Amino acid sequence: MIPIIGYAGMTHLGLNSAVATSAHEFETVCFDSNVDRILQFNKGIFWVNEPGLQELFGQHKERLTFSSQVESLKRCDVVYISADVATDHEGQSDLSGIQELIETVLPHLSSTAVLVILCQVPPGFTRKIPFSKNRLFYQVETLIFGRAVERAMFPERYIIGRDNPEREIPSSYKTYLKAFDCPLLPMQYESAELAKISINCCLVGMISVANTLAEMCEAIGADWGEIVPALKLDKRIGPSAYLAPGLGLAGGNLERDLATVCRLAGEHGTDAGVVESWVQNSRYRKDWALRVLHSSVLGKGSNLRLGILGLAYKEDTHSTKNSPSLALIAHLKDWPIQVYDPVVSSSVLAHPSVGSARSSLEAARDVDVLVIMTPWAEFRELKPADLRQAMKGNVIVDPFQVLSGSECTSIGFEYFSLGRPFHQ
Repeated sequence: MIPIIGYAGMTHLGLNSAVATSAHEFETVCFDSNVDRILQFNKGIFWVNEPGLQELFGQHKERLTFSSQVESLKRCDVVYISADVATDHEGQSDLSGIQELIETVLPHLSSTAVLVILCQVPPGFTRKIPFSKNRLFYQVETLIFGRAVERAMFPERYIIGRDNPEREIPSSYKTYLKAFDCPLLPMQYESAELAKISINCCLVGMISVANTLAEMCEAIGADWGEIVPALKLDKRIGPSAYLAPGLGLAGGNLERDLATVCRLAGEHGTDAGVVESWVQNSRYRKDWALRVLHSSVLGKGSNLRLGILGLAYKEDTHSTKNSPSLALIAHLKDWPIQVYDPVVSSSVLAHPSVGSARSSLEAARDVDVLVIMTPWAEFRELKPADLRQAMKGNVIVDPFQVLSGSECTSIGFEYFSLGRPFHQ
């Protein structure tokens, strides 16, 4: 028998996971108490911006049921708790919404249904849920903003937490998992909950190394972009290593896991000094663009106008959680700015003098300095020669090297990017 799969909580995690489930030919029931959200989903209107999501939904919508009635989950064999976990600016999780959702769902599960916690929770959370441990699981989610559909469709592995890892997984749940044709790693609840945190800590460690040494490159005349290929060819590091320098951690997920490690270390007397240093490194790097602006242009006049491309915290997402661009703009209230982002509206900004452009080139019109804060693909189509004609000034701050630095400098731009010495 093919199991029916349910999802409770239709935020970014739940929506992408549910659509991927329907694409693997499972009947999928999607519950959320937000009536307006469900009405929009039933019309095929999603507030979530993910490449391929709308197309995948269109191909498999006949297997998807969206409902604001929790009773709709009664016929499901496996039910995922899949709401996003809210975090504050310090990365601290608010689990009250998840706990409330679980309490809402539990009375409406069938007597044989399997309950799976998919949202990210701290170690110890799942075991405390008052539900049969034979039918209670924690599954590590590894979705990435901007790549959520790909990650949901083709997981690298499934990490499964349960009370007794040696016990056989219920047939309905196992049938579902095997449909994705990836390794299954069963382990204790706490191990699985910590596995997700461990993965993100390893990623943050690589990011912190890249940021630290990229800044050194800027200071001594080296080029981090030349060094990276040598690192990726080392088998101990690998071709998929996170070695691109950035503007600090953003999005909320990595920050949450670092905060959890620091909290647990404080509670249990273990050392988390290296994690605390990663947090500090992230805060320091987030101000990179602001430091460049102050050293290059902001001290040279009070009538400067700035153009900023990108408000989302990364490309291919609508999310602005801990966005470096918004953090930068918050420090620029003494200067008029004009902004453009392909997805995010300028209405998210609290700025006394902001103009909203209809295109990237329009955002550059008559500005003294252009700052590219999100590496959207469409920004890579900009031609430096067109920017030279559109801009009043000649400064480009391009952390992620969206444009060709050599081309920019050859036509007279002062060009700043991460990991490279200043060129003019």
